[in-house]
Amino acid sequence: MTLNNPNKLPIWRSILFVPVNVRKFVEKASTYGSDAIVLDLEDSVAVNDKAHARALLAEAVNIVYPGGADVLVRVNAPLELAVPDFEAAIAPEVTALMLPKVQSAGHIQLLADLAASIEAKKGMRPGHTRFYAAVESVKAFPHMFEIAASHPRIVAFTCGTEDFTASTGSQPDPDVLLYPKQQGVMAAAAAGVMPLGIFGSSANFRDLTAYRQLAQTARRFGVVGSACIHPNQVKILNEIFSPTLADISEAQRVVDTYAQAIIQGRGAIALDGKMLDLPVVQRSERILAIAAKIAGR
Repeated sequence: MTLNNPNKLPIWRSILFVPVNVRKFVEKASTYGSDAIVLDLEDSVAVNDKAHARALLAEAVNIVYPGGADVLVRVNAPLELAVPDFEAAIAPEVTALMLPKVQSAGHIQLLADLAASIEAKKGMRPGHTRFYAAVESVKAFPHMFEIAASHPRIVAFTCGTEDFTASTGSQPDPDVLLYPKQQGVMAAAAAGVMPLGIFGSSANFRDLTAYRQLAQTARRFGVVGSACIHPNQVKILNEIFSPTLADISEAQRVVDTYAQAIIQGRGAIALDGKMLDLPVVQRSERILAIAAKIAGR
């Protein structure tokens, strides 16, 4: 069941992680051109600094929000940390919460109920807070399709890299990750949400050539954007996950040609020696829709 209208999904080609407790990173976050910024309360914050980081969150949101990027907050997975994280993170300026280490559809429903309660308490519009859900363990892997489709708050979904491969005892290499990452894309597509995440590790942020190749592979498989850990990766993601002018021109030609075929009572037509039918047109329409949303940012 499709829960979201694709036209109402955000554009998150690039999502820059920023540790909320490092002030200089927070202050610079909006200058790199990412579509979204994740203020991180989870992995980039030491266990003994969680409460302090949470206390800094409101100020960090106020710093990055005027920059124009969507503001996300990655919360912690354990419930004793997730509840106060939700209390601190849910606000009109915060577009979505990134939910790490999701275990089941019931896990999502629990967090959705928590979000609804906090929104009501703060006088916010019901459903304002969206979810970016991440499956990061082999135990949760069989439930990805259920998780991705579990609640209308979910607008983005990913199969993780480092935690996922750690749970299988494998290496975070592209060939190892191909199967689980592709399954994540399919789960997102089936649910009508955005499939995110490159097919490999972004930890080596100095090797931008390899990173570009990972992003290109992810795009071929249907991914529409990715989180990243370094500002130098933002430009690559924005480029790879944006249609080129040639892409847009060709897509418009396909749509226009097919429209004329329909007027003539034909469901398929040849264009440049290739058969042009509905699936090809739908891919072209998707390119045009993405280009329009990017232009509207």
